[in-house]
Amino acid sequence: MNKFAIIYASVSGNTEEIAELIADGIRASGAEVDLKTVENSHAEQLLQYKGYLLGAYTWGDGELPDEFLDFCDEMDEVDLQGSRAAVFGSGDSGYDIYCGAVDQLEEKLRTCGAMLLQESLKIEYGPNKDEKVLCREFGKSFAEACMSVLNDHENTA
Repeated sequence: MNKFAIIYASVSGNTEEIAELIADGIRASGAEVDLKTVENSHAEQLLQYKGYLLGAYTWGDGELPDEFLDFCDEMDEVDLQGSRAAVFGSGDSGYDIYCGAVDQLEEKLRTCGAMLLQESLKIEYGPNKDEKVLCREFGKSFAEACMSVLNDHENTA
């Protein structure tokens, strides 16, 4: 079975809501998904999945939330080369750096050798009606992109 992970940090509930909507989209593709908070996750668990998504709110002046710091350090110890990933998050455009945590997670994944399969999803605060649809589509597209990459790999192997 195709199984994916969504690992996220949320304080106000906005990023958690986005994560749940993305999970709905993954399930709509016919796949299974584990939804976990970053505090209850370890980077080596990422290797157990066909693909994974990391989600975070942006803290302060564009910073990654403290909850993600240890997880990011752990990522340096795991071989994520070629793993399939995507990033999402919530932010406030009133700050100079909008959704900076998303950008930092993207950079971390690139540094670790992960493949970012789609453009990251950034949502202002919590998702509105149209953005809820977008979140579900984001999850479904990610699952489909992972399967496409896997099928392409199998066909060239």
